[in-house]
Amino acid sequence: MAARRASVAAARVLVNYGRLTGPRVARPLWQSQTPIRSAPVQKVTVPVRWHSSSGSKSTVYDFESIKDLSSKPSEDRILIDVREPAEYEGGFIPNAINVPVASQPDAWFLPEDEFEDRFGFEKPSKDKEVIFYCKAGVRSSAAAQLAQQQGYEKIGEYRGSWLDWQKNGGQAAK
Repeated sequence: MAARRASVAAARVLVNYGRLTGPRVARPLWQSQTPIRSAPVQKVTVPVRWHSSSGSKSTVYDFESIKDLSSKPSEDRILIDVREPAEYEGGFIPNAINVPVASQPDAWFLPEDEFEDRFGFEKPSKDKEVIFYCKAGVRSSAAAQLAQQQGYEKIGEYRGSWLDWQKNGGQAAK
């Protein structure tokens, strides 16, 4: 309220100042008589860097491979959705489990019992392949790096992730 009073008082001062000095007072730009000119816009091509990890030891999966894995689940390969729970509840690739990397970055560093208490299922053992996906592939790469730091050697990434799954007509489970 005090800020509003101050701005009203300032406006009164400017109006009264305009009456005293005449028409030579500078006007705000939206009341200006002269057109405003801008500098020409230059188009610049910026290279896109999709993944920040060049030293990744992950196997990269495409839509068809994930579709096969989704329709024929394997005990040795686990599909992990690393999006947040609200995103996961909106739809996920069938047979995927949810381990959100943004809100639970320490998940892969938890002991087995704490992991199960937090997520409601067993922590994947290090002899199984864990395949990560997210919405666009960025969080899945981060999750793959975290799993690699924890000693997982069989790591996969579906870099097209959820957007690619939807674009190619993959079924969504809820």
